[in-house]
Amino acid sequence: MKTIKGPAVFLAQFVSDESPFTSLSEIAGWASDCGFKGVQIPSWDERLFNLELAAESSDYCDEVRGVLANHDIEITELSTHLQGQLVAVHPAYDQMFDGFAPSEVHGKPKARQEWAVDQLMMAARASRNLGLTDHASFSGALAWPYLYPWPQRPAGLIESAFDELAMRWLPILNAFDDAGVSIGFEIHPGEDLHDGVSFEMFLERVGNHSRANILFDPSHLVLQQLDYLGFMDAYRERITMVHIKDAEFNSTAKQGVYGGYQSWIDRAGRFRSLGDGQVNFKAMFSKLAAMDFNGWAVLEWECCLKHPEDGAREGARFIDNHIIRVTDRAFDDFAESGSDELINKKILGL
Repeated sequence: MKTIKGPAVFLAQFVSDESPFTSLSEIAGWASDCGFKGVQIPSWDERLFNLELAAESSDYCDEVRGVLANHDIEITELSTHLQGQLVAVHPAYDQMFDGFAPSEVHGKPKARQEWAVDQLMMAARASRNLGLTDHASFSGALAWPYLYPWPQRPAGLIESAFDELAMRWLPILNAFDDAGVSIGFEIHPGEDLHDGVSFEMFLERVGNHSRANILFDPSHLVLQQLDYLGFMDAYRERITMVHIKDAEFNSTAKQGVYGGYQSWIDRAGRFRSLGDGQVNFKAMFSKLAAMDFNGWAVLEWECCLKHPEDGAREGARFIDNHIIRVTDRAFDDFAESGSDELINKKILGL
């Protein structure tokens, strides 16, 4: 068994134009003060990180590691959540997702997708140059508008969507394989890979690619009313990354998992700061320890009530208190009576 690394924090929800969140050095100092030991870096935010430069320059990557090391911080993974979303976009979402890409490709879905794929290719090389083994992303979605089977879906519609999704991702997965890095797709509503069955549909179409793995976040499964602990058992071989995030689901006579078009604060299902929701983190961390999880426990803070800086400081302590330092010996070793084949046979009456 392995002791999980952490606590770490995903920086996407914290970077801003206000100190101490304006640069990699400042935000690393803040993260260290909070008690974090690692940071997951959003690759699209040039206030923190230059993806193009990292893909081409080992010297730059050494500088990034050095900046973090000055604050006793490591980089856990890079993230391309926004770029991964743009690998596959249904036309219904074109305008809403244009903001994830540079202005020169707005209104140009084909050019926007090509830009996104190039970003992923750079992320593979950047991850290799940084000495990383895992990478966080979204799958994007072509079939999501047809999630609910009304109106009745034409035969083959979903299959065609997943065929296309796999075709777009296979060259990217191969590039990550060449770099020695795995992609952890965050299983997330709004993505075609939003639960276990949809992940399996994709995995089959990419030939069970060894680099197609899972970023496990229990909060998204709570809001779908999935058995998130059973999910861990079912996909333990594919879970290579985790986001430690809490959520709660309190259905009412008026709304359920679809939320009635309400804001986050008024939904039956909503994200919460660690310890304020319903996720059974004791069971989750126990499973991670038992399954030899080799990654980082990364806080993703999203809460409709609590201030983010409070959520971060409390979250670092919460994760640290839940990480299980695994044992190096059995608890009943004191009663060990030795091993002897002849005695074993005698005990068995052989």
